[in-house]
Amino acid sequence: MNRECECSKLGFALRDFQIGDYDQVIELWRSCGLPFRPDGRDSRERITKEFERPTALFLVAVCQGEIIGTLFGTTDGRKGWLNRLAVRPDHRRRGLAKRMIGEMETRFEALGLEVFSCLVEDHSDMSMRLFEEIGYRDDPTVHYFSKRLKDGS
Repeated sequence: MNRECECSKLGFALRDFQIGDYDQVIELWRSCGLPFRPDGRDSRERITKEFERPTALFLVAVCQGEIIGTLFGTTDGRKGWLNRLAVRPDHRRRGLAKRMIGEMETRFEALGLEVFSCLVEDHSDMSMRLFEEIGYRDDPTVHYFSKRLKDGS
């Protein structure tokens, strides 16, 4: 039986990210085509610092000891932000992304948050469809601006 079938049969577990997961998470992001900034915000050191803050929540989905999904949540005190949703390609279309989002929304609600937001790159049609399916609405009046203090941030 191949790994995909075993994971389908056995299911998966959601748990909090641990820094020992770093290498597997980065490999997952790369395999999913997520932008990765190893010298900036995605370095092991920066991610370690991020999780020392009470505003960061990071879920991983695990099947047979391998990380097959991620979702990073943050809050600014008013909104819950969903970031870095990734599901390994051979585990997609099984409800994993929806389950991770639901868990993160539950955690946001426990913090007293009532608005959940995400930023989706314009080429990620699959992600846009997913968020629309679960009740998120695209706001065409909002434009994303950023200012980076360092290259690679």
